[in-house]
Amino acid sequence: MAPLDKRKGVWKSGRGKGRRTPKGRQYEDQALAEVQALLADAPRRADLLIEFLHLIQDTYGHLSAAHLRALAEELRMAQAEVYEVATFYAHFDVVKEGEVPPPALTIRVCDSLSCELAGAQALMAALQDGLDASQVRILRAPCMGRCDAAPVLELGHAHIEHATLEKVEAAIAAGATHPTIPEYEGFDTYRAAGGYDTLMTLRNGARTPDQVQEDILGSGLRGMGGAGFPSGRKWSFVRAAPGPRYLAVNGDEGEPGTFKDRYVLERTPHSFLEGMLIAAWAVEATTCYIYMRDEYPAVLHILAEEIAALEQAGLVAPGYIDLRRGAGAYICGEESAMIESIEGKRGLPRHRPPYVAQVGIFGRPTLVHNVETLHWIARICREGAGVFADHGINGRKGLRAYSVSGRVAVPGVYIVEAGNTIAQLIDLAGGMAEGHEFYAYQPGGPSSGLLPAHMNDIPLDFDTLQDHDTFIGSAAVVVLGHRDRARDAALNMLRFFEDESCGQCTPCRVGCEKAVKLMQAKSWDRTLLEDLSALMVDASICGLGQAAPNPIRLVMKHFPEEV
Repeated sequence: MAPLDKRKGVWKSGRGKGRRTPKGRQYEDQALAEVQALLADAPRRADLLIEFLHLIQDTYGHLSAAHLRALAEELRMAQAEVYEVATFYAHFDVVKEGEVPPPALTIRVCDSLSCELAGAQALMAALQDGLDASQVRILRAPCMGRCDAAPVLELGHAHIEHATLEKVEAAIAAGATHPTIPEYEGFDTYRAAGGYDTLMTLRNGARTPDQVQEDILGSGLRGMGGAGFPSGRKWSFVRAAPGPRYLAVNGDEGEPGTFKDRYVLERTPHSFLEGMLIAAWAVEATTCYIYMRDEYPAVLHILAEEIAALEQAGLVAPGYIDLRRGAGAYICGEESAMIESIEGKRGLPRHRPPYVAQVGIFGRPTLVHNVETLHWIARICREGAGVFADHGINGRKGLRAYSVSGRVAVPGVYIVEAGNTIAQLIDLAGGMAEGHEFYAYQPGGPSSGLLPAHMNDIPLDFDTLQDHDTFIGSAAVVVLGHRDRARDAALNMLRFFEDESCGQCTPCRVGCEKAVKLMQAKSWDRTLLEDLSALMVDASICGLGQAAPNPIRLVMKHFPEEV
C-alpha cells in the first residue's frame, strides 16, 4: 500500500494539488448570512426544515440554489435532502442557477370539480389574456376549501371568491394580497362562556381517561376525516404503548369539495383547541402537533394568535402546541404522510404495520385526530354524550357536517343529523341552482366517485354506501346538473389524483397517468380501464391509489351511455 502522503484523493497535500473545499456546490457567505438572519434563534433541527423553507420562500418569493445550499449548511444536512424536500411540495419555487425567478405575484386558480363547474377554465383563460405574464404568474391549483364560493383563486395569500378578471385587477391595484381574517370567537369570549372549564376539571382529577373514553365511545363519534374509526378506541391503543406520546391534528383538508374544517376553525377555533387538549390529556401527550394546510392562511393566523393566548393564560406551556404549516401536498392528508411532513421530510405514506398509534412522530406512539372530530370531543365532554348521540335520521346516529357545493342554490356547510340523503341535502341547500336539473352527485370527495340522481334515497353516512361500491369519506358532496357529464367529472377527479400522487409506488404514479389518457378517448376501453383499476386497488401503498379508480368504475357502472 502506498504511503498516506502518496495516495491520490480529495485531500492530497502539496502546492497546487488537492482541493481546498469538499466536492459539490459551496455555500456563499451572503446567502448563509441571510439564512441565519431569517432563522434567528430558532433551533437548528431537521424536523423544522419545511418551516425554514417557508421563511425563505415568504421573504424572497422563491428558493434559490444559494439559499438551499446555505440552509443545508446551517442545518448540517445533505444538500440532496434539502432539495428533495423543497421540490416535493407544490408551494415551494426552487430556482436553479441561471434560471429566472418567478414574478413577485402568483395567482393560483382552483380547477377542482366545483370550481370547474363554475367556470374555472374560462377564468384561467381570461386571466392569461388580461394580465401581464412578466408581472403575474398564473397557475392551476387543486381545491382551496372554498367550494361554496366557486370559482376561487388565491392572489398571493388572499382568496378571491366568485372570482373574475375585474375582481383580480382591482385587488392587484389595491395591493390586496394578504388573507382577510374573519370575525371569530376568541379566547376571552370562549373562556367567559365556560370554555376550558371541562379541560381544567379533567386535569384536576374529576374523571379518569377511561371514563371520558367511555363517553366518547358511547356517543358513537367516529373519525370525521374519512376513515370512520371509533374515536375513543384510538385512545386506548396509544395509551397502551410506553411514552413519550404525541398528538397530531390532521388539518390537511385537501379532499376536493371539503371545507367543513375551515368552517369550524374560522368561527369557533377554541372548541377544536379544547377538544385537542382533552384528547392530549387522555393519552398524556407531551406535545400537540397541528398540521394545517397552507391553503388556509387565515386559519394559520387565527391558530397562531389563539395558541399564544392559551400560553399567556397559562393553560398550556409555551411550545406545548406546535403549529406546522403544510406546503401544498394533498397526500399529507394521509396520516403517515402527514407525520413524515411533520418530521421535515417528503410526505410519503409509510408501509403499515406498524401503525402510527404505536410508531408515529419520531417513532413514538401518536394519536391522530381530525379537526371536526376534536370539535365534537370538546362538546361531548362538556355537554354529555347526548349532544351527539341523540341525533340522527334514517336509522343513523350522530351529527355530520356536510360540505355541499356544485349545482345547488345555496352551497355551504350544513351541520345536520347523520343519515341525510342527497335529496334532503339538496333541499337544505335551497334546491337545485336555477336552470339545472339533478343528474349525479359525488357523495364524499373524488375518492368516492359518482352516483346517479335516481339513487337519491341512500342515507349518507358511514357503512351505508359500501354496498354501492362507494363511501361517505369526508362528506364532501358535489351535485351535478343535467348539462354536466359524469365522464368529464371523473376525468377532473383523475387529473387531480395524477397531480397529487406522491410518486412513491408505481401502481398509483403510473396508473393515474395512464387512466387520464384512456379517459380522454371518445369511447373508453372498459376492459383495459377495469384491469388498470384492479391493479391500482390491489397494489397501491395508500388510500390515494386504492380509491382513485372509484370514479372510473362508477361512471362505467352507472353512466355507460356516456363512455
